[in-house]
Amino acid sequence: MEIAIIAHDGKKADMVQFLNKNKVTLSQDEIKIIATGTTGGKAEAAGFKVKRYLSGPLGGDAQIAARVAEGKTKMVLFFKDPGSSHPHDADINMLIRICDVHNVPLATNEATAQLLLDAIKKP
Repeated sequence: MEIAIIAHDGKKADMVQFLNKNKVTLSQDEIKIIATGTTGGKAEAAGFKVKRYLSGPLGGDAQIAARVAEGKTKMVLFFKDPGSSHPHDADINMLIRICDVHNVPLATNEATAQLLLDAIKKP
């Protein structure tokens, strides 16, 4: 199962903390993590194996949306920062729309992301 991780700058530390908290689940052999560039770099620095795409503002959100549309990415964990504006809002909204169109689970905060990962946890 391919899971995408994305986090706005103000949420990258929260994403890394979340990944570390869920290391056992995310380390399952069948789980592959992909990420936008900077978020992926932070995850790699924390010891996770990640396939990195472009940074979000440079097209990474669109690259991940394409993988969702192709049926490759099965879950998106996108820690959005609601307190700041983002020049690539159109790409963010497109990713959210693509997840909705293709019925792919999308979490935009830690609580929802935890529910999604709990659902795929092995007993």
